[in-house]
Amino acid sequence: MSRPPGRKQDSHKISRELFVLTYGALVAQLCKDYEKDEDVNSCLDKMGYGIGIRLIDDFLAHSDVKRCRSYSETADMIAQVAFKMYLGVTPSVNCSSAAGNEFSLILDKNPLVDFVEELPVERASLCYCNLLCGVIRGALEMVHLAAEVTFLQDRLKGDAVTEIGITFLRRAEDKKAKKK
Repeated sequence: MSRPPGRKQDSHKISRELFVLTYGALVAQLCKDYEKDEDVNSCLDKMGYGIGIRLIDDFLAHSDVKRCRSYSETADMIAQVAFKMYLGVTPSVNCSSAAGNEFSLILDKNPLVDFVEELPVERASLCYCNLLCGVIRGALEMVHLAAEVTFLQDRLKGDAVTEIGITFLRRAEDKKAKKK
């Protein structure tokens, strides 16, 4: 018996929708468990970090990517390969520093908020998708790139786009100097 074409894509879409719904339930439960948005944000970041340190192995095994030679290549790889592979979207990348160590990932569409209309007024400082920051930070740490990852803009808070900021904490020259 043969499988109809397109079946795998339908299965992937169903899996992504199930993940998005499950993620929404997780955030809702965390909001019930913690009074402060900062505590929920921290918990989501920690969960994402744990996912990121494990997800990098899957990413490297299935993406067939080569070693990145610069922070710019790394940011492009996150946007063009990782986001596409796991969330089905490709954010645009902007370098936001002359030093070349700060980048923004701009998502026109964020699949994690597909079923979220807006944040409740009492949860104004909630960073609903903070899990993504932890995932990126954890994955980068596993390839020996320390980074600070934060949400700069969020459509759920009325911004025009969703923007994730990545600041690499060590300059490329610092790594080369240690090797000598």
